[in-house]
Amino acid sequence: MLRHDVPIRSGLDKIARDHGFHFHIIDDEIYWDESRAYRFTLQQIEERIEKPTAELHQMCLDVVDRAVKSEELMTQLAIPPLYWDAIAESWQSQDPSLYGRMDFVWTNEGSVKLLEYNADTPTSLYESAYFQWQWMEDARRAGIIPRDADQFNSIQDKLVARFAELATDIPLYFCCCKESEEDRGTLLYLEDCAVQAGLNTRFIYMDDIGLGTGGFLTDIDDNVIRRAFKLYPLEWMMRDENGPLLCARREQWLEPLWKSVISNKGILPLLWRFFEGHPNLLPAWFEDELTSIPNGVPLVRKPLFSREGGNVTIFDAQRNIVESEAGDYANEPMIYQGFQALPRFGNSYTLIGSWVVDDEPAGIGIREDGSLITKDTSRFIPHYIAG
Repeated sequence: MLRHDVPIRSGLDKIARDHGFHFHIIDDEIYWDESRAYRFTLQQIEERIEKPTAELHQMCLDVVDRAVKSEELMTQLAIPPLYWDAIAESWQSQDPSLYGRMDFVWTNEGSVKLLEYNADTPTSLYESAYFQWQWMEDARRAGIIPRDADQFNSIQDKLVARFAELATDIPLYFCCCKESEEDRGTLLYLEDCAVQAGLNTRFIYMDDIGLGTGGFLTDIDDNVIRRAFKLYPLEWMMRDENGPLLCARREQWLEPLWKSVISNKGILPLLWRFFEGHPNLLPAWFEDELTSIPNGVPLVRKPLFSREGGNVTIFDAQRNIVESEAGDYANEPMIYQGFQALPRFGNSYTLIGSWVVDDEPAGIGIREDGSLITKDTSRFIPHYIAG
């Protein structure tokens, strides 16, 4: 993996607007950064990213199968008991899932390490699937990268194919909160993929979903919502006033209820428990296992339900705080994971997001930050394959 500077396309702001990329600048700071690019070889992609992604995903599914049969594991995951049966039914019924993103750290010894699995509401999808592909095509034409360069990116094709598999006559609603332009942009992209697949789609803000007679969810025209994709975390849904309605399983949600196991940071110590020593895993423990962690091990503390780096803390070998991020998750249960530093290029630390669509590896997106903790404002950098 090599990073090098590349020229920025002339008229980038207009290009972004023309393609509907309205959040390429966030809070007057560059989010999409094409002043540099990452180059991989095909072997690096296939052996060091694609294969581990496929294997780790299957391992996560194995943990789901174990967890839904175990009160002990569901308790450790801090999932409310009210939902245990519904989650198990969701898994046993093979409720369909759409996509997720694993976050990897690239190491010098030849293997990536899994930092976490964003399996419920992962962001940076549009820029990974669509806009960086447009960048690659423009960069090839301009001679910025080799004319025969490729990209590890079949995300959009796989999304359209997956939506086609899920097609029925029942409308599929797309839902998000009102205050996030990034979430709205991601939903517009996903809805477009669904339309390409022939689905009948509708949009509604989560805030506008109503409750009809019989406990059915309804849209603003009182139509019953039976199928919906939501950019709204499952743990938030379970804590909402109407959360218990999930137990009735009247709606088919994307992502399904069983994804509450994989999207939980508790998947990390469970993976280590059942696959200890796997080359793509870092040691991890639940909070009540803290005394069993060997002395002199640098650690990262993560809330079970945190997002975008919120309340993540890095400790050195003497348990002094090296870096910490504020957030809204300080009162959540925590897990501890062995610390593996992100590779540093210049003044930035680099994280690889590896996408899974319909249970298959589908592509990557790369984020950079001046901090060791990747956040929602961390810059997105395009990549290509050559050599």
